[in-house]
Amino acid sequence: MVTELLQKYIWLVQTFIRAGENGLSLGDISDRWESRFDSPYSRRTFNNHREAVEEVFGIRIECNRSTNRYFIGCADDVTDENAETAWLINTFTVNNMLSLRKERLSGRVSVEDIPSGHRHLTSIMEAMTESRIIRITYHKYTSAQADSYTLKPYAVKEFAKRWYLVAYCTEREGLRVYGLDRIQSLEVTGESFRMPGNFDVDELFSTSFGIYIPEERGRTITFRTNPTDARFLRDLPIHTSQKEIASDNESVTFSIFVCPNKALLMEFCKYGCGLEVVSPEDIRVQVAEEHRKAAEKYKI
Repeated sequence: MVTELLQKYIWLVQTFIRAGENGLSLGDISDRWESRFDSPYSRRTFNNHREAVEEVFGIRIECNRSTNRYFIGCADDVTDENAETAWLINTFTVNNMLSLRKERLSGRVSVEDIPSGHRHLTSIMEAMTESRIIRITYHKYTSAQADSYTLKPYAVKEFAKRWYLVAYCTEREGLRVYGLDRIQSLEVTGESFRMPGNFDVDELFSTSFGIYIPEERGRTITFRTNPTDARFLRDLPIHTSQKEIASDNESVTFSIFVCPNKALLMEFCKYGCGLEVVSPEDIRVQVAEEHRKAAEKYKI
């Protein structure tokens, strides 16, 4: 049921993307819906779906009152290949296409597996849509046993091939992040909660790297790379705040504004000698120490 609803939401978004800036009338939408799903599409159902699409994907289907035609506001963000919203929609779309055309596309499409997305993601997104409290049994890597939590699911976030839930935890009295692959059981309750009016998951993580909720102010970090790695980083920035601030024939210098954490240090280290942290000095020293410890392990 949940998967079917998500597929319909995605179909609605894709239909408006294809329609372009001129949009669609309610009659146009109803005709296309009936052709695709072989069932009537009332104004009430359409409005419910509009609200769900905005709640789940952050995409607003607006109405031009002078023409009574509906369209997607800020459509560029939805069609931008680098936008997180576009990535989310494309992920669901590809999975849906593979399910419908498994035999025809067998051996021709390869996607990375994200185990944490298969079991609980759709249930959590349904709970988010309906503002329902959930209860989970959670076994984190650093604990010997599992714990039970009562959560208000605010948002989901994908990072490094894992899905994470951002939720207010009743027992811990604050916002916490939970890896979906560490959830052993999940129950969507009949209890409702009210979303904070000013909550924005992108804003929450705007100065973070990965899934760590920032606990201090962000800092400007500068680093330089060789020209080859620079081309890669221009297409896939380390952080959304990344800026190119200098370049010559031998190197390119970038800056990011972020709250440093262990995951960021490891991101810098993965480039090896191809990336050098310039400032601040404490981050430069930490990255150097990680490289030193790694070199010690391979010392011959």
